[in-house]
Amino acid sequence: MLTRLSYRINAALERILPEQRLFLKSDASTRFIRLRPMTQAAALAISTALVGWTFVATSIVVMDSIAAGSDEDNAGQRQALFEQRLTALSNDRDLRAEEAVRAQDRFNVALAEMSQMQTRLLASEDRRKELETGIDVIQNTLRRTIQERDAARAEIDRVAAQLTATGQPHTEAGRVQDTVATLEIMSGALKQTAEQRDELARVATEAREETQAIAEAKQELQLRNDAIFARLEEAVTVSMEPLDNMFRAAGLSPEALLKQVRSGYSGQGGPLMPIVSTKGSPLSPDEARANGILGSLDRMNLYRLAAFKAPFANPIPSGRYRFTSGFGVRSDPFNGGARRHEGLDFAGSYGTPIAATADGTVVTAGWKNGYGRAIEVRHDFGLTTLYGHLSEIHVTVGQRVSRGDVIGDMGNSGRSTGTHLHYEVHVGGRPVDPMTYIKAASNVF
Repeated sequence: MLTRLSYRINAALERILPEQRLFLKSDASTRFIRLRPMTQAAALAISTALVGWTFVATSIVVMDSIAAGSDEDNAGQRQALFEQRLTALSNDRDLRAEEAVRAQDRFNVALAEMSQMQTRLLASEDRRKELETGIDVIQNTLRRTIQERDAARAEIDRVAAQLTATGQPHTEAGRVQDTVATLEIMSGALKQTAEQRDELARVATEAREETQAIAEAKQELQLRNDAIFARLEEAVTVSMEPLDNMFRAAGLSPEALLKQVRSGYSGQGGPLMPIVSTKGSPLSPDEARANGILGSLDRMNLYRLAAFKAPFANPIPSGRYRFTSGFGVRSDPFNGGARRHEGLDFAGSYGTPIAATADGTVVTAGWKNGYGRAIEVRHDFGLTTLYGHLSEIHVTVGQRVSRGDVIGDMGNSGRSTGTHLHYEVHVGGRPVDPMTYIKAASNVF
């Protein structure tokens, strides 16, 4: 039955793949090998499978190479963008500080002008009150004098009538002339007093107009200060929110970080401090707003310092690497089986420079079991970073390093299958995912 099935298959394939004969000739004889259609079809299928497998494997290798190059380019771009954003943020912070200082200078000048205006206003008010008091006194004196004049005139008329009745005009007439002369003198004095009163009224009117002009200038100055403060407050808020979110995304308490940074930078030359003071007296609304802006700038400066003290940077500043293993459970590359991996693996060229990801102090620099040549750096806030499988170490124990300082070169020392960097971050001695810090910074910078 198998022979009959094979015959039918060969007969069906005969139209496409006719039977071929391969002749083998020697000195003594000639032989040939028959290549039936079924045999040719099997050989063709095997060849097609080999060619397809070769094409697929080549595609996988090419795509892996392209992905590795893309990851390196993206990492380089993220690193460059991180540095640019940090520089821009620092420049923006300096600009905001300068704007705040200039605004404070303008505010101080405005306060001095307002103080002078208020002094002139108070002086003009005192002068107006004095003038009003003088006018009242003059008016009372004038009324009293008019009444005395009227009484004197009535007395003159009475005396004249008596002189006429008694026939003694000479002595009494002299008295009447003296009284008339006295009244003329008093009338001149009253006229002068009335002129002084009019002058005082004019001065009081000018003082009221000057007071109104000063009040309008004060209101205009207040509106201009409100606009300046509003712009500064908005700029500080926009710059502060991404930094606050970056620290929270990394699982760090912003308030605790700022408190620790402030305690280490409290001497001369440290963060900005409020410069508006009233020596214990209550603050005005503008002074309170100015102190609030300066406090926000101080907080931004402390954030900048904290960003350098926490491991937000990339340990490979060149960006020439391929991410090969993440944090968490993975298959052990030597023995197989699930094993916990407490860091990140970055594969790259032998000797690639490795940089510190934050300011700190070197606590380990030498051979470490399982990690080969390793460096451990202690940072503020209870953070430590570890760099393993290095080829060279460029620091010593106790040395202070800054973020971006080259501390070693990538290698293949210790328990490693190839050239790469093993990078860990510990918080309070407990390992955490370093990618949390890298991503938190990339979202901001």
